[in-house]
Amino acid sequence: MDTQIAAYLRAGRRDGVRIGPFVAGFSADRANPYANYAVPDDDARPTASDVAALIGAFLDRDRKPRLEYLPSVSPHVRPLLEDAGFVAEGLLPLMTMSDLVEPPLVAGVELVPADSDDTVFAMATALNLAYGEPPPTPADVASHASSRDRGGFALLARSATGEPIGGGFVTVPIDGVAELAGIGVVPTWRRRGIAAAITARLVLAARDLDVRVPFLMAADDHAARVYTRVGFRTTGRVLHISR
Repeated sequence: MDTQIAAYLRAGRRDGVRIGPFVAGFSADRANPYANYAVPDDDARPTASDVAALIGAFLDRDRKPRLEYLPSVSPHVRPLLEDAGFVAEGLLPLMTMSDLVEPPLVAGVELVPADSDDTVFAMATALNLAYGEPPPTPADVASHASSRDRGGFALLARSATGEPIGGGFVTVPIDGVAELAGIGVVPTWRRRGIAAAITARLVLAARDLDVRVPFLMAADDHAARVYTRVGFRTTGRVLHISR
């Protein structure tokens, strides 16, 4: 399964640029590091020149050199990166679905597809607040809408009064694999089971998209516990590393 997910991470780099044994994806209008990163090939054995070329490609575009990948699939990459000044941001739990456990509905909260400009903007607003980021830019909203329009799925959580309070999305499926990403709840609505409800609804949406391997990356141990409650299990690790 690790190789399937690694292949997905590479294929998901839209307009990917091949740089030696790396595939890098760049956003022309979003400097967010999570939108600009590279993924190595399986069993990649880069040279110092390959790593230098990768760094140069990021710097030429005024982007932070960064990678996200599975060390289990590409075990020879990290030492070369660290020699070039890269520092690990984190080794995140990679989680895949075992058996879905649907949590009870949360009173006063509704989960609706973000299938219009207004609901996409509302979702982006809630997620940026959840992650401590500035209000969404038009480029942020366009990115979410583009993913949805290309076959992904976006979900908005809102209160009974219409306040955007969270959301998440399923990335565009490729060969039956897709990531559940961006799952978040604004601070004032946390610890009510909303994140678990969002996650479960995204799993169901992924099934409707014929996704056989839904996966996610837990940002921390607390998030991992939330995902475990709805049926996800840690099956590996994803390294986030940057310079």
